[in-house]
Amino acid sequence: MDNVTEPKGELVLRTLAMPADTNPDGDIFGGWLLSQMDIAGGIAARQATKGRVATVAVDAMVFHKPVSVGDVMCCYAYEERIGTTSITFSIQAWVLRSRGSNGVEERELVTEGKFTFVALGEDRKKRVIEK
Repeated sequence: MDNVTEPKGELVLRTLAMPADTNPDGDIFGGWLLSQMDIAGGIAARQATKGRVATVAVDAMVFHKPVSVGDVMCCYAYEERIGTTSITFSIQAWVLRSRGSNGVEERELVTEGKFTFVALGEDRKKRVIEK
């Protein structure tokens, strides 16, 4: 993690961490971050499978650094595996933090995990992913 300097994958979601998303110590809740990553993965999976998807697994979540109010959180998605009916993405959450009065932004990897989605048909049952 220490030598990772660039996001892996495509930017899928960008949002601002707000005060309503904090715990009593002022850090952003991990659950909020996980939900943003799930949304990003869902967007990427829907595009890749050309249709409706549902999250079926979240694996290997690692929280590296806290997220603070005012951080711009960016989720990047990288396709790890595509099967007959499911697709797995590696999702990285990076933040842009403003440092000092000069307004210079610093980018840091804060969280990463693997999200698996199943493709669904109109009947809400598994469907084959057309490649």
